[in-house]
Amino acid sequence: MTNSSNIIITGGGTGGHLFPAIAIKEQLVKSNPKFNIHYVGSIYGIENKTLPQNGLKHTLLPISGLQRQINFSSIYKNFLIPYRLIKSKILIKNLFTELHPKLVIGTGGYASALPLMEGIKRNIPVIIQEQNAFPGITTRWFSKKADKVFIAFKEAQNFIEKKCILSGNPVRDGIDKGDREKGFRNFSLNNNMKTILIFGGSQGSLFINKTISKIIKDLSQQKIQFIWQTGSKHYEEFKEFETDTVKILPFIENMANAYAVSDLVICRSGAITCSELTYCGKPSILIPLKNSAGNHQLKNAESLSSKGAAVTIKESSFNNIEFKKLIKNLAHSESKLKKMSANSIKLKYSSAATQISNYALSLIKNV
Repeated sequence: MTNSSNIIITGGGTGGHLFPAIAIKEQLVKSNPKFNIHYVGSIYGIENKTLPQNGLKHTLLPISGLQRQINFSSIYKNFLIPYRLIKSKILIKNLFTELHPKLVIGTGGYASALPLMEGIKRNIPVIIQEQNAFPGITTRWFSKKADKVFIAFKEAQNFIEKKCILSGNPVRDGIDKGDREKGFRNFSLNNNMKTILIFGGSQGSLFINKTISKIIKDLSQQKIQFIWQTGSKHYEEFKEFETDTVKILPFIENMANAYAVSDLVICRSGAITCSELTYCGKPSILIPLKNSAGNHQLKNAESLSSKGAAVTIKESSFNNIEFKKLIKNLAHSESKLKKMSANSIKLKYSSAATQISNYALSLIKNV
């Protein structure tokens, strides 16, 4: 193995696709520091900021997904797709010609389609990592020709003809190593009270924020305290609800400590969130995003709730009074929380990045 062992990892648009890619990269470099990892993403995705901030080698394509809204802006963006696609194809061909990659790893999102296609066309080994219980369109397109597909939920196998490896999702390093006592100090919370963590993903959820704002006053009088991440764009609207027992933040920098202090988590059911919950053994109330592609968030949530690790509530059947009762009942029932926690930890996959890295190594050795 030489310094010319170039590997392309492609995926992005959202943290759900990007963070597993970064976790796989970190494990590959641990396995062999001589690997040269090059990311491919989109200029319109979260990777546009994350990759430069972390000093990671990358190429960003001028490509975006199909806009489903019916307005002038969406129609205009869709009109530009053919031009952006042609430009992106040229960039990818030039990149592959320059790097001569020995392996392509795709973690999903619209930006990963062209690199996967180019890798298959050039007979380069290809690995796909699928985060959701319902596979994304990129995975469904290219899974047949990939050397191997790694899945996080066994339900995903129902939609992929090729035999998959159930590995779980690669998660952020140290996410389960939070310091509980330090967390209570940092969040200025009481370590003798039940603590509920609320978030709607890194960007926040307006639906969750509005729902919580209607019931938080009553709940905070029930000897329960809260860490509530609103998302930066919603923070100004909801920061007025902060009290001694309700800590409101636009973004949580140390999620490991936030998980460590929480007795119950209320959140969306993105794939990486679900994996982190099981990795940390946290009981949860999951509120799937109702218009997620292929309804994958509902399928993710049901994968946990069917095993007793979570309670799933659909937006379409939401009732604030029942929701408030559920929170109270769980927060004040140590036995229910312990049982849900035990069920959650059973769903943990602790070696996803290692499994993928080891398989990648075996493919490269055979090139």
